[in-house]
Formats: sequence, structure tokens, C-alpha cells
Amino acid sequence: MEVFEYDNVKIYNLSCGKSLPEWLSERKRRALLKKDVDLRRRIELIQDFEMPDISTSVKVTPDGQYIIATGIYKPRVKCFDVNNLSQKFDRCFDSEAITFELLSDDYSKLVFLQCDRYVEFHVAHGRHYRLRIPKYGRDMKYFLPTGDLFIVGVTSDIYRLNLVRGQFLTPFVSEASVINKCAINKEYSLVMCGTKEGKVECWDPRCRNLIGTLDVALNCLSKMENVTSENFPSITALNMDGPLHMGVGTANGMVLLYDIRSSEPYMVKDHMERLPIKDIEFNKKENIVFSMNKSILKMWDKNSGKPYANIETSSELNNLCVVPDTGLLFIANEKPKILTYYLPSLGPAPKWASFLDSLTEELEESNVESIYDDYKFVTRSEVNALGLDLDDLVKNNLLRAYMHGYFMDARFYNKVKSAAQPFAFKEYRQNRIKKTIERSRRAKILPNLPNLPRVNKKLALELMKTKSNVLNDDRFRNLFLNQEFEIDENSEEYRLINNVAKGK
Repeated sequence: MEVFEYDNVKIYNLSCGKSLPEWLSERKRRALLKKDVDLRRRIELIQDFEMPDISTSVKVTPDGQYIIATGIYKPRVKCFDVNNLSQKFDRCFDSEAITFELLSDDYSKLVFLQCDRYVEFHVAHGRHYRLRIPKYGRDMKYFLPTGDLFIVGVTSDIYRLNLVRGQFLTPFVSEASVINKCAINKEYSLVMCGTKEGKVECWDPRCRNLIGTLDVALNCLSKMENVTSENFPSITALNMDGPLHMGVGTANGMVLLYDIRSSEPYMVKDHMERLPIKDIEFNKKENIVFSMNKSILKMWDKNSGKPYANIETSSELNNLCVVPDTGLLFIANEKPKILTYYLPSLGPAPKWASFLDSLTEELEESNVESIYDDYKFVTRSEVNALGLDLDDLVKNNLLRAYMHGYFMDARFYNKVKSAAQPFAFKEYRQNRIKKTIERSRRAKILPNLPNLPRVNKKLALELMKTKSNVLNDDRFRNLFLNQEFEIDENSEEYRLINNVAKGK
């Protein structure tokens, strides 16, 4: 387990550390555990929680008892039982699964949308049936009130597969050429579709009509300078936050939060990396929004947009799963291990992993490393002043977007600055003058006395003027030797006490 801190928010990485091969005997396992410290410190929350090569998507069943994950290679689905913290079954596909839906509260009814236009249905014992759709699909959602499975993709048609009758119904015809995402508003029984043209269409399955269109691209284009076909704000992520609020992610890295009663967003968040947003999730208890692209997961306040925490990894991120009412996250990525993170500040651990709460409480007092200790924060204007191309730096991962600027490696920053400004004479001259003035002030305030201590020199001088014996008293020795007892005259506590002492 690895713990790091981001702006006073502790994040526990439960998926780091080495894993032991399955074929090892118990004797060899014990021998390796004795030799390797990293193996002893690892936490295997769920046994074999990984894929052979890449994980593409992960979800928790509505009853909270199972975790379903898909990946490659070979294309497969794995089910994990959280009560036993181990794998329940592993099944292979003929082709890769793009996404999947849970049709029941547990693992007994699943439907997978595959990359070769097949839709495959699974039940408890295995594959039940598969059929093919006319065009390639990109997303699908199950609409419980009517039993319809809505499938969208590289077409203007929104396919409706009725699972009660077992047949396709007349599709909805959209105004868009391609539909990337869809979501269900459960409270109002509406189907929301995000299009390539940067619009969100709202369909009512009861009257089978388009009842509203939201132009998201219009709000994004007003904040963009150079618009091309590559950075056009198509809809790439879509999710509902309760009955009235909706989160929309675009292909150029922007996240917009809407009240569905208004056509204007009440919050716009820019990832500043120009990468498509892959997933948007919400933590209703803390009003936190999760927005993820392939390089970073950002968590920020829903109302103010203030950053809460970030998670970055060495591999590309594919899919985000937030365990409901907890602080546990699963992330499918381009590596075998499915990433697992725990944030105690966002909620408690789930019941099946309750030991995490006691474990994190023990580590609460320990020191953690800051994730940006070796980075220099720079603004857009500072990057331009150094003569660097901002787009190239972002594309090559030399800049990490953060708040209103970027983080740059400190060593790279020093090299670039020394090349751009070989001798900044004006800055050098000002620093020399400042140091000279400080030395002269210190000489006036603190005369060169032989018995002057290292700490709290000013206090020692005042005591020497009053001829007090405090300096020679062993009980107060640490006051003039230990740096922790240094009096900070700029602190609020000192000003309040000093004003009272002076009778102000």
C-alpha cells in the first residue's frame, strides 16, 4: 500500500506493490515473503483483482456483493465476490467488450456490447444469446420501466431492443451523425444522448419523441481560441446527478455542469490537457465531482470548482467506478492490475473491507510525501516568456495541468530558464541589495554579543537588559536551543498576545 497527500487529502493506493505468481508453492511463497519487504507490505484487497493484459471497464452490482470487470487478452469478463474477496468466475468472449450493463441486482443477468457489432447476453451459467446490430455501437443503457435496451453508435439511429418481447422496436432517429454516449434520468424516465456535434438530446420513451436539445458546444466554443475538427467539443462523457443536474464531458477536455431547466452551465471546469473526458461521477455527500481523462482523475467541488484531489498514474486510464456511499474507487487501465484507491475523507470503507478504516487510522499520524515536491508551478504567461510551445509540452506530458497553470519538472524548469536568461542582472542586483539591507538591519537590532544564543535572540537581548537569570536556568534551556521554540512575530497568535501585553 502506498499513501500520498494532495492538499491535505490523504489518498491510499491499495493496488501498488508486487504480486506473487499463482504457480508458486506455499513454501516458496513464504520464502519470498521473508526476503522481500515490498511483498510483506502489500495489501491484496481482492485476490487476483487483475486482467491478463488490459482492463477496459469495471462496475459494482446494485446489491454491492459483486464486482464485474472486462478486459483483454483474450477478451474476457471476470466476476469477483466481495464476501470471499476472491474471483467467482472467468469467461472469455469472441471479441472485445466496449461496455456492459447489469440487468439484475447481482451477476445473473448481464449484457455486453462488443466491438464487432454483437450484443451478447449472459446468465448465471454462461452465455445465453447473442445478436448483431446494423452499425458499430459505442454505448448502451437499460431502461427499466419499459424493458428497453437503448444502443447508440456510429449512426443517427438509437436502437431499441425490447427484452420483454425479444425483438427490436422502431428506432429513434436523431439529428446527429454519430452518438457517443447515453444516460438515463431515472426520476423523470428520460433518455439523454450525447452527440458528435456537441449536443445533448433528451428523448421521452413514453411518447417516443425528442423533447429537448442542449447545445453544449456553443458554450465551449465561446471559451476557445482556435477551433479545428480535432479539438471540436464533441460529447464524450455524460452522467446524471439526481433528477435535475447533469454532467457533460467533451473531447477537448472540458466538463460542464447543467441544471436541466437551463441552457447555460452553472459550472465549467477545464482539464487544460485537451484530452477527451472519459468518465464523470458524483459524490453527493461531499458535493465532489470526479472527471477523468486518460492521464488523470480530478476531484473538485461541485459548487465552487475548487480542486479537491488528483490521481495520476503511469498507465492510461479507461474507466472509473465509484463504490456508492464509500470512499473506494476502482479504475480500469492499460495495465493488468485494476487500480484501487481509498479516500477516507470522501466516505467510509465498504462493509466487506471495513478493516481499511482501522488501518488508515493507524497511519493517520505518519508523514506522507507530497506528489508535487519536485515540480515548479508556472502560469501560461510564464511558459510563453520562456519561449516554449505550450501545446507541444502538454502533448509530450512535460506539463501537468493544475488550477490556473501547470506543474513543470523543477530540473527542466531550471535548464530552460538558464538558457532563456543566461544572466538576469536586474534580478541578481535586487537580491544582492535585499540581502545587504537585511544584514544591516540585523546588525542594528542584534549587536554582536558573545553569549547570544542561536534561537530567540531578540528575547535573549531583552532578558539580558533586565539582568534576568532565565538564560542560566536549566528549565528554560530548550527555549534558546531548540528551533521548535522559535517565536514567529508574523503569526496571528503572537500579534494577539503582544497587543494584549501592550494594552491595545
